[in-house]
Amino acid sequence: MRPLPLFLEPRLEPRLRSLLAAGDFLHPLVDALGSPLNVLLPEQLADNLARFRAVYRKHHLSGPIHYAHKANRSRAIVRRLAATEAGLDVASLAELQHALGAGCTPERIIATGPKNREFLWLAARTGVTVSLDSRAELDELAELVRKHTLPRVRIMPRLSGFEAPGARVLSRPSRFGTAAAGLDDLLDAVERHRDAVDLTGLAYHLDTTGIPEKAVALEGCIRAMNACHRRGLRPRTIDIGGGFGVNYLAHAAQWERYTTELTNAVLGNRPPLTWHGHGYGLRGEHGTLRGALTLYPAHRATAAETYLDALLSTRAPSLGRPLATLLLENLYDLAVEPGRALVDQCGATLARVLEVRPTPDGDVLLRLGMNARDVGLEEHGVLMDPVLLPRPGAPSTPPGEPVGAYLLGNLCLESDLITRRKVFLPRLPAPGDLLAFANTAGYLMDFTAGRAIQQPAARKVAAFRQDGAWHWRLDEQYWPVDGTGTAEPQGERQA
Repeated sequence: MRPLPLFLEPRLEPRLRSLLAAGDFLHPLVDALGSPLNVLLPEQLADNLARFRAVYRKHHLSGPIHYAHKANRSRAIVRRLAATEAGLDVASLAELQHALGAGCTPERIIATGPKNREFLWLAARTGVTVSLDSRAELDELAELVRKHTLPRVRIMPRLSGFEAPGARVLSRPSRFGTAAAGLDDLLDAVERHRDAVDLTGLAYHLDTTGIPEKAVALEGCIRAMNACHRRGLRPRTIDIGGGFGVNYLAHAAQWERYTTELTNAVLGNRPPLTWHGHGYGLRGEHGTLRGALTLYPAHRATAAETYLDALLSTRAPSLGRPLATLLLENLYDLAVEPGRALVDQCGATLARVLEVRPTPDGDVLLRLGMNARDVGLEEHGVLMDPVLLPRPGAPSTPPGEPVGAYLLGNLCLESDLITRRKVFLPRLPAPGDLLAFANTAGYLMDFTAGRAIQQPAARKVAAFRQDGAWHWRLDEQYWPVDGTGTAEPQGERQA
């Protein structure tokens, strides 16, 4: 008896679902611009921003929402962001230049990440806020301000290594930020540099999805802010960074079933579900399961703005009141830096099926016009099925049965699989069909893309609906105003 297919159906909201249903629109795009192709939906960004802002209103909070630019290199996304009230978190000199050129004014930009001298100089010269990771960055920034006779720079030092009094919460070490235990030394340095910098807030950065750990960090920042005020400093904003997550899958039951069956496969209790029995961090030793699953939690009941709501509703570990209440009581603003969550549903990556190859042991191999770097599913541990887009006008084929297949890339490397997981499709594809990898705009689209063996990197287009039809522009040619003066490119609002 053949095992039932283990689908992992991607979650599709109306705008992205409408795009992926428009095969007669997408196939000519790939014909003209090549495979792979990234298609972006800039207008979805505005909808996502509104959802985050609604959480602020629910908790009666104010403060900036910064999009983490590193999630996607798209010009269209940043230009559409510039037409909203949101700000931008830039983590490199080039990202800062891009933000300024896209129309983001300096007061809406925060510079984060490791910084070289040129990055610090442009940040100081243009007047953006600088999130500082260390005393060394603070000293270098202050020296640049004095040397070039620049105005005082707004700074938000990042803290890490929080501990809750009376509560033990395991905290993952971070290479970013100054240890909270060293706050006094850091504030001593801020006071020495008062002629060059203006402390406007504090921040934290945690590589975790755990709300308890983030609650400890936020409470720690509130305590640190109070310590600043006791010194006569006047910070107002606490920046809690990103890490709000995305729900990639439509059905929780499919995710639970797949992870259960993956465990059974690793233990040898069913046929393999992955290329060469890859276990995604799990392994079987004499019938015992070892290791830990290294996958992104692809189905998340609490993600994006609902994650922020849950965090703000959480009681502080030692102060005992909801974190949003503590922010309100102290009249502190809240800043966030969503990346993946703010471009949720903002695009897809398309690839043409080049070859359909059955193997002697009954598997199916699909060779695609893309490689694993073009869509970072493996790099980020995200598992979901692609959407099959049959070529319009091709000879019709019988619907057939669902088929499991391995997706091969276009590099001459044994390791170049788009995903090691056997994906499941409603029928066997044919050469010329497209596979659409949904919801790739956050980190999956271009974060690892390269030009190995001179294979072309995916081009980007921005798609929008106007007058009941889909239209597109090259990513670099998209602006949130129409250059011809005839119509706005944002198109129709999502129903």
